[in-house]
Amino acid sequence: MGNVLPPRGRALRRGEPLANPGSFDELHRRCKEVFPPQTEGVKLVVNKALSSHFQVSHAVHMSTLGPSSYRFNTTYVGDQQLSTTEVFPTLVGDIDNCGSLHAQVLHLLTERIRTKAIFQTQQSKFMTWQFDGEYRGDDCTATLTLGNPDVISESVILVAHFLQSVTSRLVLGGEMVYHRRPGEEGAIVTLAGKYTAPKWVATLNIGCGGAHASYYHKANEQVQVGVEFEANTRLQDTTFAFGYQLNLTQANVIFRGLVDSNWCVGGVLEKKLPPLPVTLALGAFLNHWKNRFHCGFSIIVG
Repeated sequence: MGNVLPPRGRALRRGEPLANPGSFDELHRRCKEVFPPQTEGVKLVVNKALSSHFQVSHAVHMSTLGPSSYRFNTTYVGDQQLSTTEVFPTLVGDIDNCGSLHAQVLHLLTERIRTKAIFQTQQSKFMTWQFDGEYRGDDCTATLTLGNPDVISESVILVAHFLQSVTSRLVLGGEMVYHRRPGEEGAIVTLAGKYTAPKWVATLNIGCGGAHASYYHKANEQVQVGVEFEANTRLQDTTFAFGYQLNLTQANVIFRGLVDSNWCVGGVLEKKLPPLPVTLALGAFLNHWKNRFHCGFSIIVG
């Protein structure tokens, strides 16, 4: 008798399930984290954890380019922890010395549905009110955002996002932005793609409004680099930026630097002072084209 072949279902090994692609707003996150934050003037931030759920912070900023300011921030987190960065419900409030408020509420309705509400005021005037609903499946994410809805003036901003994991490394999706106000109505569609390799990540957003591309590469545990390209068809403007990050773990030092097509160079040096819960940051930025220079120093406690 001849050999009996096994059923095809047994002969093929079943692949691992695809992972969730994450949020659309975080497509370029790995590259952006390499670039240094803008630092100017002198800033003091004091963080204080009052309990395992409640934290407050005070920030005093003495600026040389604009008016100085003070900000008070409060954060409350609940008991539903999905990961190290996702805890629900989360309530965040931030108010400055002028009375302007920025508040966020994040809540987990079910295991797959997340909601978020954002409110922003400028002194006594409401500037932004936004409501988000996000569905996270096993291998896809769908988000719907409603911004500044006004029934009386018939104006609204509607944003829809969708991401799908095609393979374990490739993610494809798109964005649609629809806006309506008296005498004006329009929509913009943008396609997006992200490819993740073991040591690098390439991301591209392209549509009628322009293009946004980024590339992140991790050379080793100490060196990370990022390249970002943005083109805006409406403003007829194109920018290119190169950033890098150096991690000196033994010295508790992180240095981030950038060079862009606007003839701007800059860098920020962060130094932790263990066992004290203190972080010092020193930054400087120079724009050769506009002949502008500004530097900053910050102290973060807690």
